Amino acid sequence: MDIDSDVPLKPAPLSIRNGPIKDNSPLVNGNGKRKSRSSVGNVNYHESDGEDGRSTKRQRKVAVDDSDSDVPIKSKAKARLPPAADETAVAEDSDDDVPLNQKLVDKRKSIEKAAEKDAKPTKAKKPTPKKAIKEESDDDKPLSGAKNRKRAVNGANGKAKSNGVRQEDSDSDTPMRKKAKAATPKVKPKSEPKSSAKKPPAKKPAKKEQSEDPADAEDDEGEEYRWWDQAKSDDSIKWMTLEHNGVLFPPEYEPLPKNVKLVYNGTPVNLHVDAEEVAGFFGAMLNSTHNVENPVFQKNFFNDFKDVLKRTGGAKDRQGNKVDIKDFAKLDFQQIFEYYQGKSESKKARSKEEKAAEKAEKEELEGPFMYCKWDGRKEKVGNFRVEPPGLFRGRGEHPKTGKVKLRVMPEQVTINIGKDAQVPQPPDGHKWKAVQHDNKATWLAMWQENINGAYKYVMLGAQSTVKGQADLKKFEKARELKKHITKIRKDYERDLKAESMADRQRATAVYLIDRFALRAGNEKDAENEAETVGCCSLKFEHVTLREPNTVIFDFLGKDSIRFYDEVTVDRQVFKNLRVFKKPPKKEGDDIFDRLTTSQLNKHLSSYMPGLTAKVFRTYNASYTMQRLLNEVKDEERNVAEQIKVYNDCNREVAILCNHKRTVGASHEAQMEKLADRIKGLKYQVWRNKQMMLDLDSKLKKKKGAAFFELDPDLDEAWILEHQNFLVEEQRTKIQKKFERENQKLQESGEKIMPDKELKDRLKDADELAKKFKKENKSKKVEAEGKAPTVEKIEANVKKIEERIRTVELQAADRDGNKEVALGTSKINYIDPRLTVVFANKFNVPIEKFFSKTLREKFHWAIKSVGEDDSWQF
Repeated sequence: MDIDSDVPLKPAPLSIRNGPIKDNSPLVNGNGKRKSRSSVGNVNYHESDGEDGRSTKRQRKVAVDDSDSDVPIKSKAKARLPPAADETAVAEDSDDDVPLNQKLVDKRKSIEKAAEKDAKPTKAKKPTPKKAIKEESDDDKPLSGAKNRKRAVNGANGKAKSNGVRQEDSDSDTPMRKKAKAATPKVKPKSEPKSSAKKPPAKKPAKKEQSEDPADAEDDEGEEYRWWDQAKSDDSIKWMTLEHNGVLFPPEYEPLPKNVKLVYNGTPVNLHVDAEEVAGFFGAMLNSTHNVENPVFQKNFFNDFKDVLKRTGGAKDRQGNKVDIKDFAKLDFQQIFEYYQGKSESKKARSKEEKAAEKAEKEELEGPFMYCKWDGRKEKVGNFRVEPPGLFRGRGEHPKTGKVKLRVMPEQVTINIGKDAQVPQPPDGHKWKAVQHDNKATWLAMWQENINGAYKYVMLGAQSTVKGQADLKKFEKARELKKHITKIRKDYERDLKAESMADRQRATAVYLIDRFALRAGNEKDAENEAETVGCCSLKFEHVTLREPNTVIFDFLGKDSIRFYDEVTVDRQVFKNLRVFKKPPKKEGDDIFDRLTTSQLNKHLSSYMPGLTAKVFRTYNASYTMQRLLNEVKDEERNVAEQIKVYNDCNREVAILCNHKRTVGASHEAQMEKLADRIKGLKYQVWRNKQMMLDLDSKLKKKKGAAFFELDPDLDEAWILEHQNFLVEEQRTKIQKKFERENQKLQESGEKIMPDKELKDRLKDADELAKKFKKENKSKKVEAEGKAPTVEKIEANVKKIEERIRTVELQAADRDGNKEVALGTSKINYIDPRLTVVFANKFNVPIEKFFSKTLREKFHWAIKSVGEDDSWQF
């Protein structure tokens, strides 16, 4: 098709990520087929970036005629199209069919304007001279005759990776594999940015509710270490003294009973204990059909199992004859599965005393490993347990799923400990691989696993000083970006039309990362790692273009979760992507063939030390949350309403950051349960109002008949069902209380109560059933309680109505979160000090936002803010 045809520039849909493409407009350079990536890199599967920076804002639509390519961006910015979608705030009702991103157009625009207004100007660096912008006539042509060249895949060429700085010479348009290897200059380690948190003001007279958790109280053993109040020092030295007790190894394998066998082709076989253990790994998980029915899982397991059989002497029948196991389909693990299922059921059926004894035994075993002494302070260790052997699952469609994870031995473990500390003893008959004293490392022990060759580290817990310092440093770096974001955006908007193809690709990538929350992306080893994609590693088939300015992304993102989004972009960005997809490029080729993640991050660090693509996501999430919280009016609300206001703000941030999730299978059942709970409370209100009439029949005239009518949500069939539920619920409570009391009597050596006592108590439930039957017949409810009065019952009605409002808020909040994951943004991207400030400002207990684990993790944020309600990101 004519790519520069006179297609009217009508606004494209902003986002239909959760729906199919129904527009029949012609597609540019794209078809629907997907092809596996052929990239080869050295990136470890378990160590890929988890928070690659991605912005939260959608680009405002700009009407740009193809013929004005050489006009400066500032001049063209004035001509704009009207908004592409209804610009409305998120509504609480009747918006299920509206794409989530569409609801936030207004919010994005206001945030963009506010960000530009609030951003502080920084000392400008001397700009690099820019080449003249190319004319429109060759704007869509690959630069420097790229037709006859094919670039090596990102990461496969060592020379390309080392060339981290673009040279201002004639090879800027040459594919990276053709460039000469350049030495990468070393970057000096930067010092940690100082926190600019304000000092907390004097306490206000209005106090928020007291914490319900006694575990939050200060430790009386010693003075609290307030590291966040201390001057920043050289963070290359992590500790001066370090003591710990090493790692806890999993228990030895317990062989199967002699009557439990693996069956091959109808013949029970005897196996060496090592082979039997591996067979048990597969047999124990037969109920996990997602794994055991996966052909890749089966193939990898069977290959490893045959290797173990070969090493241990193979399988034999009961007469001692060798059995050649060479067909996976003939293996029968049912006996093994039933054995482990029986063990699981018996474990669940243990008595309270057995569970308590086992818990105490476990605590005694793990106690010595749970804490270490870090510079004389007691710090909690995070993952001190060595992972037991088993079958590797992997995330997404991992090519190594089903392979055997071998048992980690002490001879594989390296211990890191202080020079003067006592080295922990390895298990009897074993020794450590090595013992070192590296005070620039924060790990206590490490080993290499056999599946991907990744190194596993024992680190301090999330609530430790080291982890807290890392979190503070991350959020302070994001705060620093606020001073530079305007210049960064101005520069990449200019470079979208740069003469150098390398500069254009870099500017386009930063645009996508900043505006559409794409992760930067790293190259993967397709044979050994799941094929996941980010911005810099996008392939030809992952991007579809639709005139005039719509881009459709469809690829597997982090954790092999599909990323699908249809977005409207600047016309120049659309034209750039069209150039990047021009022949001879085809499926499997890189969109950004002159850009790597390392080069992108090196460019970003020129604006601010330590700035990488992942910082954009933290900045945009925290800055947006700050703006939303500032817009919250100080109105009279109860705690439940305040929590919903906070969650509404959190939800918008999660949507902006693309923290989506599929609706859980249990969601509908949970919503039905909440609806029944609301109906039950409404039924209580109706019964109490009828009791008021029983005491004073004149009230019907005073308050009006409508006050005493049954709620329209309640019908006769539901009431009968609910009454039966209440009767059975009372029976269950009576039985459980009776059993508890008898158990206490038995433990104290006293005589237990006879069954006759239980029968007498159950008469109360029978009386309740008779009462309901009488009420249904007479349509009247007799007043209950000691000395009932109209005033007491009316006060009770108001309390129940308040509970109804609270549950309704919870239901609306839960339904609003069915497609959005709030936890990811709250824990990883929103500065926790903003949550503390909200709790202070609106007198809400911090426990309502942070669980005990999160309160320990963000202890530094809670204490550094104190009672201040004016701190700003």
